[in-house]
Amino acid sequence: MEQTAQCRSAPSLAQRGTLRVTRSSSFIEAHYQISTARFKVMSDASVKAPGPDGTSVPATRNMQASSPNGTGVPTYFRKGFGLKAEIQSELASDYTGHLVDLLKDREHTLTVDDLTIRLAKEFGFCYGVERAVEYAYQARKKFPDRTIYLAGEIIHNPHVNSKLQAMGITFLMPRDGRIDFSGVKAEDVVILPAFGVTITDFEILRQIGCVMVDTTCGSVLNVWKRVESYARDGFTSLIHGKYYHEETRATASQAEKYDGGQYFIVRTMEEAGLVCDFIEGRLSAAALMERFAHSASPNFDPARDLKRIGVANQTTMLARESRAIGELVGRSMARAHGEEYARENFRTFDTICSATQERQDAVVELLRERLDVMVVVGGYNSSNTISLAALCSESVRTFHVEDADDIDPFSGVIRHRPLGSKEETESSDWLPASGPVKVGITAGASTPNNKIGEAVGRIFATRGIDPKTIR
Repeated sequence: MEQTAQCRSAPSLAQRGTLRVTRSSSFIEAHYQISTARFKVMSDASVKAPGPDGTSVPATRNMQASSPNGTGVPTYFRKGFGLKAEIQSELASDYTGHLVDLLKDREHTLTVDDLTIRLAKEFGFCYGVERAVEYAYQARKKFPDRTIYLAGEIIHNPHVNSKLQAMGITFLMPRDGRIDFSGVKAEDVVILPAFGVTITDFEILRQIGCVMVDTTCGSVLNVWKRVESYARDGFTSLIHGKYYHEETRATASQAEKYDGGQYFIVRTMEEAGLVCDFIEGRLSAAALMERFAHSASPNFDPARDLKRIGVANQTTMLARESRAIGELVGRSMARAHGEEYARENFRTFDTICSATQERQDAVVELLRERLDVMVVVGGYNSSNTISLAALCSESVRTFHVEDADDIDPFSGVIRHRPLGSKEETESSDWLPASGPVKVGITAGASTPNNKIGEAVGRIFATRGIDPKTIR
């Protein structure tokens, strides 16, 4: 496997956009282009899957890539194994919630005595998450006797990840942004998470020759295509996201498919403002890079690499902030270089996934009602859940809980993580013991219905109402 040097000579704008050709880059290129086809309407027979040398081989139902050892044994799966029926009852048992079903049947409202719970119209598992979890279950069913690894967490939900670990799936967690695959053997299976993996990680696994089960979300693939097009056309990708997040790392790596491809990651409007300060001459390159040393591509040169900018984003960020960052940087480019220059050298597209947008819109709609308290259920490291909690906190007292167990009906205490904090805290008397109360509830796209339902039950129990009596 070719190792890419960390320090590159500075390419000219004319040189940027040249596809980096290596012994294996054609395979990687073909892989990610074909992966995006999963959400297009086409027959399986109409697409050719790439062989290990990048050439086309007849496609199978699963769009599999032949193993690099030349045996022709399929090693790459991205459409499951046709075992949905076999694992459906197990999935339903693990993740279905009775109270959630009642809420959906009753216009997302449950009232018992003087306690009303209102569930946002869009909540919980999205299609991409459902697909990723289902494929992990299918992989375990398909390969009962093989060692199965997961490249990080399948999604950011502790309950789901614990279930997979209980099934004997070993998690390979990143350290300093990298995953150690040295223990993986050719006969093993590696599941790629919904966030995707970097092009380097994919190539390492391809060289090992293990079976890969790719659960990368289609919305993430759409962002990858955008970042790749920026790099091809000589634009630096300005990515709204968290530099340490698995999805953002995988997305940023797409820029490196082309010589001179660059990326720069900002998390907030404030950080985007610093980029604007540099563009308009109010901040030096040294000061900018001191702040963003971990958030830019290797050998990043602001003077060279911020002349042409394309905005993209981690799919689970706050949608309105992603749009605002694009507008902010676009105006800055126009002020610094003129409107015509900005039109030719600045691009922005809304790449927030539809599920993220729908859940945020549903919360905004719910917040138009008078709510006494809001509960947001989901992993503390789940970006889309944090975004929901941020929206709710603007209007009502909000508690972000990682699991239903964080709500203790007997003590009346709720364990939660305040917005912006890295530590959990406990609050007592968070729910009035008497009088009419309306509680809003929502959940991130990685939160299963059973955990939402358990949270609803525990809220009722906090007011002395047995959830088992609710029919």
